[in-house]
Amino acid sequence: MPKVFLSPSTQEWNKYATEGNEELYMNLLADRMEPYLRSSGIAFVRNDPDKNVQGAIKDSNAGDYDVHLALHTNAGPEQFAGKLRGIDIYFAPNSIDSERLANIIANNMKIIYPLPDKVRAVPTYSLGEVLQTKAVAVLCELGYHDNFADEAWLKNNLELIAKNLVRSLCDYFGIPFVMPSAIQFGMVTTDGSNLNIRNYPSMEGEIIGKIPDNAAVLINGEVNGWYVVSYNNIVGYADSDYILI
Repeated sequence: MPKVFLSPSTQEWNKYATEGNEELYMNLLADRMEPYLRSSGIAFVRNDPDKNVQGAIKDSNAGDYDVHLALHTNAGPEQFAGKLRGIDIYFAPNSIDSERLANIIANNMKIIYPLPDKVRAVPTYSLGEVLQTKAVAVLCELGYHDNFADEAWLKNNLELIAKNLVRSLCDYFGIPFVMPSAIQFGMVTTDGSNLNIRNYPSMEGEIIGKIPDNAAVLINGEVNGWYVVSYNNIVGYADSDYILI
C-alpha cells in the first residue's frame, strides 16, 4: 500500500497576517489529514519539526516512500506584500509522476478555493524538497498567509483542505478515498485458514499479506464490503465477511 512522507512547514518565523505562523497552521493541517490517510489505507510518516528542510529531505530519502508531500503557505515579495492570492503546487520538471500529482492536487483544489483561476501546477528549478527527494515529490503553497482573505480561507477550511489533499493522493495512487470512522478492533473468523490482505478492495487486488484465524486486527475504515486494516505493519484491504468487530 502507498506510503507518504508528510512534511508540514517548520518555518515558525513566517507570521500570518493576523495571528499564528506557517509552522503552526501547516501542522494543524497535517493533523487533520491523518484520519483520512489512515481510513484510506495510506501509511505515513511526519517530518521532525525540530529539523530544517535538509533534515526532512535526509529523513525522507532514508525511507521507502511513494510520495513526499510538503505543506506550506506563501508570502508576496515586499512590493506586493498582502496583495497576492492563489495556490501554487510545485513539481519536478523532469518527473512525469511529480507533474501528474501536482496537476491532480491543483485540479481538486480549484473545487474548494474561491479563486479557481489562481490555482496552478508550477515547475520548480530550486526547491530542494521537490528536486532532491528520492520519492515523487510536490510542494504545496496553499495560499498567501500575508493576505487577509487567503489567511481567513485557510484557517476556516483546514478540515476541507485536509480532506481534499488526501482525496488527491487517493486519485494519484488509484485507490478509493474512504471517510474516517471510529477506529475499531476485529477478530478474524475463517475456520482455520488465513485471511488475505490485498492492495485494492477487490478479489483481483494483489495479496500483500495474510492474517491468521482468530488474530486481532485494527480496522481504520470500510469501503464496499472491505475493511481497511492494519496487521503486523501491513496496511491494506480485507474481506469484512471474515472479520468480527
